[in-house]
Amino acid sequence: MTVQVVEGQESVVDAQEWRERAAAHAARIDAYVAPHLARRETHTKHPVFDFLFTYYSHRPAQLRRWHPGFGVALKDADAYANLKGYEPVDHGITVASSYVDAQRPLIASLHALLVATKGRAPHFGCFGLHEWAMVYRLADDETRHADWPLRLGPTGTDEVVEGHRIACSHFDAYRFFTPPARPLNTLNPGRDDRPAFEQPGCLHAGMDLYKHAFRLSPMIGSDLVADCFELAWDIRTLDMRAAPYDLRDLGFEPVRIETAEGKAAYAEAQREFAERAAPLRARLIEECERLLA
Repeated sequence: MTVQVVEGQESVVDAQEWRERAAAHAARIDAYVAPHLARRETHTKHPVFDFLFTYYSHRPAQLRRWHPGFGVALKDADAYANLKGYEPVDHGITVASSYVDAQRPLIASLHALLVATKGRAPHFGCFGLHEWAMVYRLADDETRHADWPLRLGPTGTDEVVEGHRIACSHFDAYRFFTPPARPLNTLNPGRDDRPAFEQPGCLHAGMDLYKHAFRLSPMIGSDLVADCFELAWDIRTLDMRAAPYDLRDLGFEPVRIETAEGKAAYAEAQREFAERAAPLRARLIEECERLLA
């Protein structure tokens, strides 16, 4: 991004440049958002991709909105004047220092979680069993995605859960375990102790980089938010391919984690996602440290 540096003040981006960047960002996001909005118009559910827009609280319109990040002022940007966190200055519209100050508790807590996760050794042996534990001892019509059958049926699914060691470290997955599945987990992650459990091999920890990024918006640039979103999109695909549901009619070939070959494929994909997540986590840590400074 070409900027003009104003001594002692924000970098300044002229109107043509930031509008081009904003349009490019919206086009990038529309590849994902437009199909979701079309499905929403027809009340069509998607068991894989709706998650990115329903579980996470960032609305499509918010995701499409481009932000330059704290320390950058936009010239001729009246559309930003009434957005949360922004203020007018002599040379444009910028994220207010007072807003960043007010967000320090959030920034500090996310920084602590990200640093703790980065410093922990990754584990690649969970095999996506969290999704199986979420349907343990449920009938087909009682599951979260009841429109889609269980590949192995309820009895076969229960046997997979009972035949494996479950070690889910992610609270926001663990809390959706069915009551009889919860005691089967070898860990007991809680809402307030995420830094003690999160580890970089966890698919949900990788997806949650998107959540951490949009919670830091508009203080960080939208390019980083979009990078995290695209990682979450790809991880979600693996997450549901390894789930107990039969989604082949949607084009998702299952990763059969109940077999040795499926376990190996899952663990290899998990490693690749951990490698993709690592630089994004590092960038988020750097942004937190910049904002806290």
